[in-house]
Amino acid sequence: METLLQYQPHIRQTADHLRSDFEAIETARTLAADFATRAANRDAERTLPYSELDEIARSGLLAITVPAEYGGLDVSNAVLAEVTAILAEADASIGQIPQNHFYILEALRVDGSEEQKRYFFGRALAGDRFGNALSERGTKTVGDYNTRITPEGPGYRVNGRKFYSTGVLFADWITVFALDPEDHLTMSFVAKGTEGVEIIDDWDGFGQRTTGSGTTVFNNVYVNADAIVFHHKGFERPTTIGSVGQIIHAGVDLGIARAAFAETVDFVKNQSRPWMDAGVERASDDPLTIAKIGDIAIRIEAAAAIIERAGRKVDVAQMDPTEAHVIDATLSVAAAKVLTTEVALAAATTLFELAGTSATRIGLNLDRHWRNARTHTLHDPIRWKSHVVGNYHLNGVKPPKNGAL
Repeated sequence: METLLQYQPHIRQTADHLRSDFEAIETARTLAADFATRAANRDAERTLPYSELDEIARSGLLAITVPAEYGGLDVSNAVLAEVTAILAEADASIGQIPQNHFYILEALRVDGSEEQKRYFFGRALAGDRFGNALSERGTKTVGDYNTRITPEGPGYRVNGRKFYSTGVLFADWITVFALDPEDHLTMSFVAKGTEGVEIIDDWDGFGQRTTGSGTTVFNNVYVNADAIVFHHKGFERPTTIGSVGQIIHAGVDLGIARAAFAETVDFVKNQSRPWMDAGVERASDDPLTIAKIGDIAIRIEAAAAIIERAGRKVDVAQMDPTEAHVIDATLSVAAAKVLTTEVALAAATTLFELAGTSATRIGLNLDRHWRNARTHTLHDPIRWKSHVVGNYHLNGVKPPKNGAL
Protein backbone atom coordinates (compact mmCIF):
# COMPACT_ATOMS: atom_id res chain seq x y z
CA MET A 1 0.00 0.00 0.00
CA GLU A 2 1.37 3.38 -1.00
CA THR A 3 1.66 5.94 1.76
CA LEU A 4 0.06 9.34 1.44
CA LEU A 5 3.38 11.09 1.06
CA GLN A 6 4.24 8.87 -1.93
CA TYR A 7 0.91 9.46 -3.59
CA GLN A 8 2.03 12.51 -5.58
CA PRO A 9 5.83 12.25 -5.75
CA HIS A 10 6.23 14.87 -8.47
CA ILE A 11 5.08 18.35 -7.52
CA ARG A 12 3.63 20.26 -10.48
CA GLN A 13 4.15 23.97 -9.96
CA THR A 14 0.81 25.69 -10.54
CA ALA A 15 1.25 28.82 -8.42
CA ASP A 16 3.48 31.83 -8.92
CA HIS A 17 6.63 31.98 -6.85
CA LEU A 18 6.94 35.30 -5.02
CA ARG A 19 10.52 36.40 -4.50
CA SER A 20 10.43 39.22 -1.95
CA ASP A 21 8.42 40.77 0.86
CA PHE A 22 7.73 43.72 -1.43
CA GLU A 23 6.35 41.45 -4.13
CA ALA A 24 4.10 39.73 -1.60
CA ILE A 25 2.70 43.07 -0.41
CA GLU A 26 2.17 44.35 -3.96
CA THR A 27 0.49 41.10 -5.02
CA ALA A 28 -1.89 41.38 -2.08
CA ARG A 29 -2.69 44.98 -3.01
CA THR A 30 -3.41 44.07 -6.62
CA LEU A 31 -5.76 41.27 -5.62
CA ALA A 32 -7.40 43.38 -2.92
CA ALA A 33 -8.22 46.19 -5.35
CA ASP A 34 -10.22 43.71 -7.42
CA PHE A 35 -11.82 41.91 -4.47
CA ALA A 36 -13.05 45.17 -2.93
CA THR A 37 -15.24 46.03 -5.92
CA ARG A 38 -17.63 43.13 -5.18
CA ALA A 39 -17.22 42.75 -1.42
CA ALA A 40 -20.49 44.42 -0.43
CA ASN A 41 -22.47 42.31 -2.90
CA ARG A 42 -20.79 39.08 -1.81
CA ASP A 43 -21.75 39.84 1.78
CA ALA A 44 -25.32 40.87 0.97
CA GLU A 45 -25.98 37.84 -1.21
CA ARG A 46 -23.72 35.48 0.72
CA THR A 47 -21.78 34.59 -2.42
CA LEU A 48 -18.87 32.38 -1.42
CA PRO A 49 -15.51 33.58 -2.84
CA TYR A 50 -14.41 30.46 -4.70
CA SER A 51 -12.86 32.32 -7.63
CA GLU A 52 -11.17 34.82 -5.33
CA LEU A 53 -9.54 32.02 -3.32
CA ASP A 54 -8.41 30.44 -6.59
CA GLU A 55 -6.74 33.74 -7.50
CA ILE A 56 -4.98 33.92 -4.14
CA ALA A 57 -3.72 30.34 -4.57
CA ARG A 58 -2.42 31.05 -8.09
CA SER A 59 -0.72 34.25 -6.91
CA GLY A 60 1.68 32.40 -4.61
CA LEU A 61 0.53 34.23 -1.48
CA LEU A 62 -0.44 30.99 0.27
CA ALA A 63 3.19 29.84 0.20
CA ILE A 64 4.84 32.96 1.59
CA THR A 65 5.51 31.36 5.00
CA VAL A 66 7.11 28.19 3.62
CA PRO A 67 10.67 28.05 5.05
CA ALA A 68 13.47 28.96 2.67
CA GLU A 69 15.08 25.54 3.02
CA TYR A 70 11.95 24.04 1.46
CA GLY A 71 11.84 26.53 -1.40
CA GLY A 72 9.62 29.18 0.16
CA LEU A 73 9.87 32.92 0.67
CA ASP A 74 9.65 32.66 4.48
CA VAL A 75 8.36 36.21 4.94
CA SER A 76 8.54 37.99 8.25
CA ASN A 77 5.46 37.74 10.45
CA ALA A 78 4.96 41.48 10.16
CA VAL A 79 4.61 41.05 6.40
CA LEU A 80 2.28 38.08 6.87
CA ALA A 81 0.03 40.21 9.08
CA GLU A 82 0.13 43.13 6.64
CA VAL A 83 -0.77 40.89 3.69
CA THR A 84 -3.70 39.66 5.78
CA ALA A 85 -4.74 43.23 6.65
CA ILE A 86 -4.64 44.26 2.99
CA LEU A 87 -6.90 41.39 1.96
CA ALA A 88 -9.20 41.91 4.96
CA GLU A 89 -9.59 45.61 4.20
CA ALA A 90 -10.91 44.62 0.79
CA ASP A 91 -13.09 41.78 2.11
CA ALA A 92 -12.92 40.68 5.74
CA SER A 93 -14.07 37.14 4.97
CA ILE A 94 -11.38 36.63 2.34
CA GLY A 95 -8.80 37.99 4.76
CA GLN A 96 -9.81 35.46 7.40
CA ILE A 97 -10.06 32.31 5.28
CA PRO A 98 -6.27 31.71 4.89
CA GLN A 99 -5.62 32.20 8.62
CA ASN A 100 -5.97 28.50 9.36
CA HIS A 101 -3.87 27.63 6.31
CA PHE A 102 -0.94 29.60 7.73
CA TYR A 103 -1.53 28.27 11.26
CA ILE A 104 -1.33 24.73 9.87
CA LEU A 105 1.89 25.48 8.00
CA GLU A 106 3.43 26.83 11.22
CA ALA A 107 2.34 23.74 13.17
CA LEU A 108 3.85 21.61 10.41
CA ARG A 109 7.11 23.58 10.60
CA VAL A 110 7.30 23.10 14.36
CA ASP A 111 6.33 19.44 14.73
CA GLY A 112 6.13 17.79 11.31
CA SER A 113 8.58 15.10 10.27
CA GLU A 114 11.14 15.89 7.59
CA GLU A 115 9.20 13.84 5.06
CA GLN A 116 5.94 15.60 5.97
CA LYS A 117 7.54 19.01 5.63
CA ARG A 118 8.99 18.24 2.21
CA TYR A 119 5.67 16.94 0.94
CA PHE A 120 3.17 19.40 2.38
CA PHE A 121 5.36 22.48 1.96
CA GLY A 122 5.73 21.33 -1.63
CA ARG A 123 1.97 21.18 -1.96
CA ALA A 124 1.68 24.71 -0.55
CA LEU A 125 4.22 25.93 -3.10
CA ALA A 126 2.11 24.34 -5.81
CA GLY A 127 -0.91 26.31 -4.63
CA ASP A 128 -2.71 23.75 -2.45
CA ARG A 129 -4.97 25.10 0.29
CA PHE A 130 -5.28 23.71 3.81
CA GLY A 131 -8.57 24.07 5.66
CA ASN A 132 -9.28 23.83 9.36
CA ALA A 133 -11.38 21.24 11.19
CA LEU A 134 -10.59 22.21 14.78
CA SER A 135 -13.39 23.73 16.82
CA GLU A 136 -16.42 21.84 18.07
CA ARG A 137 -19.75 22.72 19.64
CA GLY A 138 -21.17 21.06 22.74
CA THR A 139 -17.87 20.61 24.59
CA LYS A 140 -17.15 22.08 28.02
CA THR A 141 -14.69 24.65 26.63
CA VAL A 142 -13.29 25.56 23.22
CA GLY A 143 -10.16 23.65 24.23
CA ASP A 144 -12.02 20.33 24.63
CA TYR A 145 -12.59 17.85 21.81
CA ASN A 146 -14.87 14.88 21.20
CA THR A 147 -13.39 13.96 17.83
CA ARG A 148 -11.26 10.82 18.11
CA ILE A 149 -8.52 9.17 16.09
CA THR A 150 -7.95 5.45 16.72
CA PRO A 151 -5.42 2.99 15.31
CA GLU A 152 -6.54 0.54 12.65
CA GLY A 153 -4.04 -1.64 10.84
CA PRO A 154 -1.24 0.47 9.34
CA GLY A 155 -3.24 3.68 9.76
CA TYR A 156 -5.99 5.33 11.76
CA ARG A 157 -9.71 6.10 11.69
CA VAL A 158 -11.20 9.49 12.56
CA ASN A 159 -14.73 10.01 13.87
CA GLY A 160 -16.26 13.29 14.95
CA ARG A 161 -18.07 16.48 14.04
CA LYS A 162 -16.50 19.93 13.72
CA PHE A 163 -17.94 23.41 13.49
CA TYR A 164 -16.37 26.76 12.49
CA SER A 165 -14.43 24.85 9.82
CA THR A 166 -13.07 28.00 8.20
CA GLY A 167 -11.51 27.36 4.81
CA VAL A 168 -12.62 23.76 4.36
CA LEU A 169 -15.06 24.56 1.55
CA PHE A 170 -12.22 26.05 -0.47
CA ALA A 171 -9.46 23.63 0.59
CA ASP A 172 -7.53 20.84 -1.10
CA TRP A 173 -6.66 19.35 2.29
CA ILE A 174 -8.79 19.15 5.41
CA THR A 175 -6.66 19.33 8.52
CA VAL A 176 -8.55 17.59 11.31
CA PHE A 177 -7.64 17.91 14.98
CA ALA A 178 -8.55 14.86 17.07
CA LEU A 179 -7.60 13.18 20.33
CA ASP A 180 -5.72 9.89 20.19
CA PRO A 181 -6.28 7.04 22.73
CA GLU A 182 -3.91 8.81 25.16
CA ASP A 183 -5.90 12.05 24.83
CA HIS A 184 -3.09 13.73 22.94
CA LEU A 185 -4.17 16.26 20.31
CA THR A 186 -3.21 15.24 16.78
CA MET A 187 -3.38 17.07 13.46
CA SER A 188 -4.12 14.90 10.42
CA PHE A 189 -4.09 15.78 6.73
CA VAL A 190 -7.08 14.38 4.85
CA ALA A 191 -7.41 14.95 1.11
CA LYS A 192 -10.61 16.67 -0.03
CA GLY A 193 -13.07 14.07 -1.24
CA THR A 194 -11.86 11.30 1.07
CA GLU A 195 -14.56 8.74 1.78
CA GLY A 196 -16.48 9.43 4.99
CA VAL A 197 -15.97 13.21 4.95
CA GLU A 198 -19.07 15.38 4.76
CA ILE A 199 -18.83 19.17 4.45
CA ILE A 200 -21.97 21.16 5.26
CA ASP A 201 -22.26 24.82 4.33
CA ASP A 202 -24.34 25.85 7.35
CA TRP A 203 -22.47 28.88 8.70
CA ASP A 204 -25.12 31.54 9.37
CA GLY A 205 -23.32 34.15 11.46
CA PHE A 206 -24.40 37.77 10.94
CA GLY A 207 -20.80 38.73 10.16
CA GLN A 208 -17.93 37.17 8.21
CA ARG A 209 -20.79 35.71 6.19
CA THR A 210 -18.70 34.24 3.35
CA THR A 211 -15.92 32.45 5.24
CA GLY A 212 -17.73 29.14 4.74
CA SER A 213 -17.14 28.29 8.40
CA GLY A 214 -19.66 25.47 8.58
CA THR A 215 -19.73 21.86 9.76
CA THR A 216 -17.38 19.04 8.79
CA VAL A 217 -18.33 15.47 9.69
CA PHE A 218 -15.85 12.59 9.84
CA ASN A 219 -17.48 9.17 9.64
CA ASN A 220 -14.83 6.47 10.10
CA VAL A 221 -12.41 8.35 7.85
CA TYR A 222 -9.18 6.50 7.12
CA VAL A 223 -5.96 8.42 7.71
CA ASN A 224 -2.51 7.21 6.75
CA ALA A 225 -0.05 7.04 9.61
CA ASP A 226 2.38 9.32 7.80
CA ALA A 227 -0.26 12.07 7.52
CA ILE A 228 -0.49 12.64 11.28
CA VAL A 229 1.34 15.35 13.21
CA PHE A 230 1.37 15.12 17.01
CA HIS A 231 0.13 18.64 17.57
CA HIS A 232 0.21 18.45 21.37
CA LYS A 233 4.00 18.48 21.28
CA GLY A 234 3.91 22.06 20.02
CA PHE A 235 2.44 23.14 23.35
CA GLU A 236 4.71 21.12 25.61
CA ARG A 237 7.66 23.42 24.90
CA PRO A 238 8.05 27.07 23.88
CA THR A 239 6.92 27.53 20.26
CA THR A 240 5.40 30.24 18.09
CA ILE A 241 2.36 28.28 16.86
CA GLY A 242 -0.10 30.37 18.86
CA SER A 243 1.64 33.67 18.14
CA VAL A 244 1.58 33.12 14.39
CA GLY A 245 -2.11 32.23 14.46
CA GLN A 246 -2.96 35.23 16.61
CA ILE A 247 -0.98 37.83 14.70
CA ILE A 248 -2.92 36.85 11.58
CA HIS A 249 -6.18 37.38 13.46
CA ALA A 250 -4.87 40.79 14.48
CA GLY A 251 -4.20 41.51 10.81
CA VAL A 252 -7.82 40.70 9.96
CA ASP A 253 -9.07 43.13 12.61
CA LEU A 254 -6.68 45.83 11.40
CA GLY A 255 -8.00 45.39 7.87
CA ILE A 256 -11.60 45.71 9.06
CA ALA A 257 -10.69 48.90 10.94
CA ARG A 258 -9.05 50.38 7.85
CA ALA A 259 -12.06 49.53 5.69
CA ALA A 260 -14.52 51.13 8.12
CA PHE A 261 -12.31 54.21 8.46
CA ALA A 262 -12.04 54.65 4.69
CA GLU A 263 -15.83 54.41 4.35
CA THR A 264 -16.23 56.99 7.13
CA VAL A 265 -13.91 59.51 5.52
CA ASP A 266 -15.56 59.11 2.12
CA PHE A 267 -19.09 59.42 3.48
CA VAL A 268 -18.38 62.43 5.70
CA LYS A 269 -16.56 64.25 2.90
CA ASN A 270 -19.10 63.57 0.20
CA GLN A 271 -22.53 62.85 1.72
CA SER A 272 -22.92 63.80 5.39
CA ARG A 273 -24.50 67.06 6.52
CA PRO A 274 -22.98 69.11 9.34
CA TRP A 275 -24.79 69.26 12.67
CA MET A 276 -26.90 72.41 12.96
CA ASP A 277 -24.98 73.77 15.95
CA ALA A 278 -21.55 73.32 14.35
CA GLY A 279 -21.74 76.58 12.44
CA VAL A 280 -19.95 75.15 9.38
CA GLU A 281 -20.95 74.56 5.77
CA ARG A 282 -19.57 71.04 5.43
CA ALA A 283 -19.59 68.03 7.75
CA SER A 284 -15.86 67.66 7.15
CA ASP A 285 -15.31 71.09 8.75
CA ASP A 286 -17.06 70.15 12.01
CA PRO A 287 -14.30 70.36 14.66
CA LEU A 288 -15.77 67.50 16.71
CA THR A 289 -15.93 65.30 13.61
CA ILE A 290 -12.38 66.21 12.69
CA ALA A 291 -11.15 65.29 16.16
CA LYS A 292 -12.97 61.94 16.09
CA ILE A 293 -11.53 61.12 12.69
CA GLY A 294 -8.09 61.96 14.01
CA ASP A 295 -8.59 59.75 17.05
CA ILE A 296 -9.49 56.70 14.95
CA ALA A 297 -6.65 57.37 12.52
CA ILE A 298 -4.16 57.53 15.39
CA ARG A 299 -5.45 54.29 16.91
CA ILE A 300 -5.23 52.50 13.56
CA GLU A 301 -1.67 53.72 13.15
CA ALA A 302 -0.79 52.54 16.66
CA ALA A 303 -2.35 49.14 16.01
CA ALA A 304 -0.39 48.75 12.79
CA ALA A 305 2.82 49.73 14.56
CA ILE A 306 2.38 47.22 17.37
CA ILE A 307 1.61 44.45 14.86
CA GLU A 308 4.88 45.24 13.10
CA ARG A 309 6.77 45.23 16.40
CA ALA A 310 5.09 41.99 17.49
CA GLY A 311 5.89 40.42 14.14
CA ARG A 312 9.59 41.10 14.61
CA LYS A 313 9.46 39.46 18.04
CA VAL A 314 7.75 36.39 16.57
CA ASP A 315 10.53 36.26 13.94
CA VAL A 316 13.13 36.17 16.69
CA ALA A 317 11.23 33.48 18.60
CA GLN A 318 10.97 31.33 15.48
CA MET A 319 14.71 31.55 14.88
CA ASP A 320 15.61 31.02 18.54
CA PRO A 321 12.62 29.55 20.44
CA THR A 322 13.88 30.07 23.97
CA GLU A 323 11.28 30.51 26.68
CA ALA A 324 12.22 34.19 27.04
CA HIS A 325 11.84 34.89 23.32
CA VAL A 326 8.56 33.01 23.04
CA ILE A 327 7.07 34.78 26.07
CA ASP A 328 8.16 38.14 24.68
CA ALA A 329 6.47 37.33 21.36
CA THR A 330 3.36 36.00 23.06
CA LEU A 331 2.85 39.11 25.18
CA SER A 332 3.47 41.44 22.25
CA VAL A 333 1.03 39.60 19.97
CA ALA A 334 -1.56 39.60 22.78
CA ALA A 335 -1.17 43.37 23.03
CA ALA A 336 -1.59 43.69 19.27
CA LYS A 337 -4.74 41.59 19.35
CA VAL A 338 -6.23 43.74 22.12
CA LEU A 339 -5.56 46.99 20.26
CA THR A 340 -6.76 45.72 16.88
CA THR A 341 -9.95 44.35 18.44
CA GLU A 342 -10.68 47.68 20.09
CA VAL A 343 -9.96 49.78 17.01
CA ALA A 344 -11.92 47.52 14.65
CA LEU A 345 -15.03 47.88 16.82
CA ALA A 346 -14.44 51.59 17.39
CA ALA A 347 -13.90 52.36 13.70
CA ALA A 348 -17.00 50.41 12.66
CA THR A 349 -19.16 52.19 15.26
CA THR A 350 -17.70 55.62 14.47
CA LEU A 351 -18.67 55.13 10.82
CA PHE A 352 -22.35 55.53 11.72
CA GLU A 353 -21.79 58.07 14.48
CA LEU A 354 -20.14 60.48 12.05
CA ALA A 355 -21.79 59.55 8.74
CA GLY A 356 -25.28 59.83 10.17
CA THR A 357 -28.62 58.17 9.61
CA SER A 358 -28.34 58.01 5.82
CA ALA A 359 -25.37 55.65 6.20
CA THR A 360 -27.67 52.99 7.67
CA ARG A 361 -29.47 52.34 4.37
CA ILE A 362 -29.58 48.63 3.60
CA GLY A 363 -28.50 49.13 0.00
CA LEU A 364 -25.16 50.60 1.09
CA ASN A 365 -24.42 47.57 3.30
CA LEU A 366 -22.01 49.63 5.40
CA ASP A 367 -23.12 47.69 8.47
CA ARG A 368 -21.06 44.74 7.21
CA HIS A 369 -17.97 46.38 8.71
CA TRP A 370 -19.46 46.37 12.21
CA ARG A 371 -20.91 42.88 11.73
CA ASN A 372 -17.54 41.60 10.54
CA ALA A 373 -15.65 43.30 13.39
CA ARG A 374 -18.03 42.04 16.05
CA THR A 375 -18.04 38.49 14.68
CA HIS A 376 -14.33 38.10 14.06
CA THR A 377 -13.25 39.65 17.36
CA LEU A 378 -15.21 36.98 19.23
CA HIS A 379 -12.59 34.35 18.35
CA ASP A 380 -10.48 34.89 21.44
CA PRO A 381 -11.69 37.15 24.29
CA ILE A 382 -9.32 40.05 24.81
CA ARG A 383 -10.21 40.21 28.50
CA TRP A 384 -8.14 37.05 28.93
CA LYS A 385 -5.28 38.49 26.91
CA SER A 386 -5.19 41.49 29.22
CA HIS A 387 -5.25 39.10 32.18
CA VAL A 388 -2.33 37.09 30.80
CA VAL A 389 -0.24 40.21 30.22
CA GLY A 390 -1.06 41.68 33.62
CA ASN A 391 -0.51 38.40 35.47
CA TYR A 392 2.91 38.03 33.92
CA HIS A 393 4.07 41.54 34.82
CA LEU A 394 2.50 41.60 38.27
CA ASN A 395 2.94 38.02 39.46
CA GLY A 396 5.49 36.48 37.10
CA VAL A 397 2.93 33.95 35.83
CA LYS A 398 4.03 32.68 32.41
CA PRO A 399 1.45 32.73 29.60
CA PRO A 400 -0.30 29.40 29.02
CA LYS A 401 0.76 27.48 25.93
CA ASN A 402 -2.15 27.22 23.52
CA GLY A 403 -3.29 28.34 20.09
CA ALA A 404 -5.11 31.38 21.47
CA LEU A 405 -1.86 33.07 22.61
